[in-house]
Amino acid sequence: MVARLVIAAPSSGAGKTTVATGLMAAFAGRGLAVSPHKVGPDYIDPGYHALATGRPGRNLDAFMCGTGLVAPLFAHGSRGCDLAVVEGVMGLYDGAADQGELASTAQVAKLLRAPVVLVVDASSQSRSVAALVHGFASWDPEVRIGGVILNKVATDRHEHLLREALGESGVPVLGVLRRAPAVATPSRHLGLIPVAERQAQAVEAVAAQAEQVRAGCDLEALLALARSAPELDAEAWAPPVVAPRAGRRPVVAVAGGAAFTFSYAEHAELLTAAGAEVVTFDPLRDEALPEGTGGLVVGGGFPEMYAAELAANEPLRKAVAAFAAGGAPVAAECAGLLYLARSLDGTPMCGVLDADARMSARLTLGYRDAVAVSDSVLAPAGARLRGHEFHRTVIEPGAGALAAWGLRQPETRVEGFVQGGVHASYVHTHWAGSPEVAARFVGRCG
Repeated sequence: MVARLVIAAPSSGAGKTTVATGLMAAFAGRGLAVSPHKVGPDYIDPGYHALATGRPGRNLDAFMCGTGLVAPLFAHGSRGCDLAVVEGVMGLYDGAADQGELASTAQVAKLLRAPVVLVVDASSQSRSVAALVHGFASWDPEVRIGGVILNKVATDRHEHLLREALGESGVPVLGVLRRAPAVATPSRHLGLIPVAERQAQAVEAVAAQAEQVRAGCDLEALLALARSAPELDAEAWAPPVVAPRAGRRPVVAVAGGAAFTFSYAEHAELLTAAGAEVVTFDPLRDEALPEGTGGLVVGGGFPEMYAAELAANEPLRKAVAAFAAGGAPVAAECAGLLYLARSLDGTPMCGVLDADARMSARLTLGYRDAVAVSDSVLAPAGARLRGHEFHRTVIEPGAGALAAWGLRQPETRVEGFVQGGVHASYVHTHWAGSPEVAARFVGRCG
């Protein structure tokens, strides 16, 4: 089984992404095949991981996919690699609200039998760092914290005080990183700016992160810790294969480009295994759907940042509207929902749905238990899936569509649209946890 590390922290904002991405790039630069992973539903960090390693960033989400799939999905993604680096989510022991350890970094580390490296923001402490690390290391005896990387250390004197305090903790210091603006990744209303929107700057940032990690971390000790992980008894996940109908593979067009960057790697694999030919297109630039399109998938992203450009591509908007009006299968999540609406902050979109979207000051965020309210191209009525919401927009529906999902957390409500062959919703889902979704969708493609 591949050597592996989980990069965690006491809380968000400590520098997990910087350290994890820097480690991935530093080890890849040594010629190792590095498999990148991210705990939780986040789409953006895996883009930076992919840039650092040259391999798809993959999510390990125990809520959406179930605890039983965490190790198989990990084994699938890391097959043939020398090392896997798993970036955690939030604080080490934070997971799904009111669900105990479910979907926490700690739970994933235990499921993977992987040692944890704790990234600590040391900018406002000295001796107290030992109490903090001791607490995290002793909280759950099944979680093995194999070392600490101290981040945002101010001076040599500050480093000395921190190392002295940690000297008797039993947890070795595996790295010390100074404050370095060059490695920072800019953020906006939903977190980091995706790689696709700042490719050249992202390449420079990842290179700077790798250099900082090389200079400040004991890579040999980290690699030895990763190699100390015990064998993991897990059969690699594989998408179920469906034979193409009469040897024909319908084309499934998947929106990409800078405006639609949110996608799990397994979705394309599932669609392909279900008999589809997956073709990516860019709604910012392509004026027509790919030739022979039989199904359309428009996932998440940031259409609000590109509303004017999306609106200016009137030929594609009309093509999408005509495609949907003909009853063809369309699956849209979050950003895709906004794109199918009549307008976004007053800017015209595709007009597939009799609804208007606008930005909001309120952040909607969290895992969701969903029940299909209506039969759709994704699920029969009554089917249960788990998903995730993350947006700062609201949509004001008109008439003519059925609801997509019934949700029961944080409050009971219905959400989304089912209209003809269209399924549009704010809820992101991970199809590896429900592979029948991909098979059903491809089965409806013309």
